[in-house]
Amino acid sequence: MSSLLPFMPALWPWDKVKLGPVKVSPMGLGTWAWGNTLLWGYNPSMDNELQQLFNFATSKGVNFFDTADSYGTGKLNGRSEILLGKFIREFQQGTQKDIVIATKFAAYPWRVTPWQMVQACKGSLRRLQMEQLGIGQLHWSAANYAPFQEQALWSGLAEIYKEGLVKAVGVSNYGPKQLVKIHKYLEKQGVPLSSAQVQFSLLSMGTDQMEVKSVCDDLGIKVIAYSPLGLGMLTGKYQASSTSLPQGPRGLLFSRVLPGITPLLDALEEIARKRKKTMSQVAINWCICKGTIPIPGVKTLDQARENLGALGWRLSSDEIAQIEAAAANSPQKMIQNIFQTK
Repeated sequence: MSSLLPFMPALWPWDKVKLGPVKVSPMGLGTWAWGNTLLWGYNPSMDNELQQLFNFATSKGVNFFDTADSYGTGKLNGRSEILLGKFIREFQQGTQKDIVIATKFAAYPWRVTPWQMVQACKGSLRRLQMEQLGIGQLHWSAANYAPFQEQALWSGLAEIYKEGLVKAVGVSNYGPKQLVKIHKYLEKQGVPLSSAQVQFSLLSMGTDQMEVKSVCDDLGIKVIAYSPLGLGMLTGKYQASSTSLPQGPRGLLFSRVLPGITPLLDALEEIARKRKKTMSQVAINWCICKGTIPIPGVKTLDQARENLGALGWRLSSDEIAQIEAAAANSPQKMIQNIFQTK
């Protein structure tokens, strides 16, 4: 079978793709781990390396970083935004104004008015020490448990755009039906919905995820792919029988999922070997080939270097078909986020 994909341009970090009114690198970086002690083992001694990886990635052309007002556990809540703001201010190379920060506002039960959403956005701006965000996103929908709250969240999202606190707005963890509803609501308010962030990887190829991608393509919304490496399961660094699985909730998840994805891991390893790439780079490149902007999480300089190796080349259509078939033949899939709506 002849392949058309090699004739499509390979994207480098310094190439930019359109995300609503802003232009971002074809791959961003996620900062969920920055401040999270429970899942990612964060401690403040990591901050120096986090700043090094930020400087490295930015100097190579990455200008897109994703965070959230809820990132950081316990007393460290908001730590991710605080660190990002600090690193941007201290960055010595390039143009700081070109860096695009996308943050997410949690649908906490007490956020029941548009004014509270506006205050949440202003809180993020204070932690980041910025005057305007690149993208302000609803972290999840309240439709599953408090549908009465949804209208206030949507109205608040429109308000932060109208007040100029953000350049663009987006959503996260919205399923296809709810995505269409909020797009219609914002459109009536004269507010474009620029992005939809969803768990999207070779482990997350369920009907809902692919329908979200289809809806986004139809409505001109860009998909931001979080967990493109399946929380680390697609890196090839973990085996189901290994005694070195991550501690805590991730380890429990890995022990459940890894035994059922051997066909997918084997296919990734085969393509990585032929391409002289790593399995992580192949998995991230697949997300790019599907037209999404992946935001793999990083907490070490080595991870940042490896992730950048996903850019500058493209999988062929044959390779994409091979790994997608392997994913389909793998009996286990990623557990979807409980906050994702229909």
